[in-house]
Amino acid sequence: MTSIRETSLRPSPPRATAVPAATRNEDLVTALLGTAMMLGVLSDAWAHNNILKTLESFFTPWHALLYTGFGATGAWTFFLAYRRRHVVPEWWRDGWPAGYRLGALGVVIFLLAGGGDMVWHTVFGIEANLAAGLSPTHLILAVGATLLLTSPLRSWWADGAGGGLRAATGVAGLVLGTTVVSIFMTYGLAFYPGLPLQPYHAHTPTANEALQASLGAASYVVTTALLVVPLLFVHRRRATPGIATALVAAVALFVVASREFPTAVTVAAFAAIVAAALVDVVLVRLDKIRGDDAVLRLPIAGAVFAALVWPAHLLGLQLGGGIRWPAELWAGIVVITIGVGALLGGLATRPAQMSRM
Repeated sequence: MTSIRETSLRPSPPRATAVPAATRNEDLVTALLGTAMMLGVLSDAWAHNNILKTLESFFTPWHALLYTGFGATGAWTFFLAYRRRHVVPEWWRDGWPAGYRLGALGVVIFLLAGGGDMVWHTVFGIEANLAAGLSPTHLILAVGATLLLTSPLRSWWADGAGGGLRAATGVAGLVLGTTVVSIFMTYGLAFYPGLPLQPYHAHTPTANEALQASLGAASYVVTTALLVVPLLFVHRRRATPGIATALVAAVALFVVASREFPTAVTVAAFAAIVAAALVDVVLVRLDKIRGDDAVLRLPIAGAVFAALVWPAHLLGLQLGGGIRWPAELWAGIVVITIGVGALLGGLATRPAQMSRM
């Protein structure tokens, strides 16, 4: 049996040292560097979509822009831990501010995948369109980039999801991460090529018309999930002005810009952005009226998003080029996506709130 004297002489376990959280300005620098990295990604996507025949090597100006942006963002992420070495001497292991440890892992994943991508291009050549989106090395790059670029988002949440500049950098991190995911789902997005513009004979559709209409309907469901899920991540904590607008603008404009702004889909994209701004106004207003713990708050948020954004997008297609789907198709799309948005909101609702429904 251990004596009291022996117990008192036993050294106490060392206390964990608190690592200072990232400041608002540090998160802002991360968001700005991440944006520069995404502009490099956009330039590379544009090159893949428009001048592929002139690309013969991994070493292109567009890859240089992409990897320069990555290098700056990755170096800054590691510097944030290094500058805390006076608090945690082993900074490379324990010096990461809240939210940045996964970002550092993303740097490593992206770096390794970038080397693999160089080998892949050397062996198999340069991909385009669907092949570029499904290239294994590109998908691993997407994982690393998402972890890295969402660091300000996790930092914001760790800080308590406050407002002001902290909220702006957090939203920027969420938008950057969502945009990365959308790039590798371009084949399933509603923003391009605007399949409702294609003909569909309601009573005697050809096999190709039926296939295109099915893909078009599915694209609206997929895009709803892609945009509503991150919206609910933020809205579950607090109503944040601008989140819907930023998500729709980033994803839609990336797609149309990489295709050099085709008229019809560009008009539709801007119509959807305007509608998303209205979504932000409605959600903030609803919280002021009903409170942030109101019953069905998140299902209503998901439904409002779909009910405003997709009719505006379809109207934009009509104005820009003329929808050729019958009313049953485009109206049904709106109803389905409203249901999907409400369902996702229900899944995101906390159990305690669900019990009151």
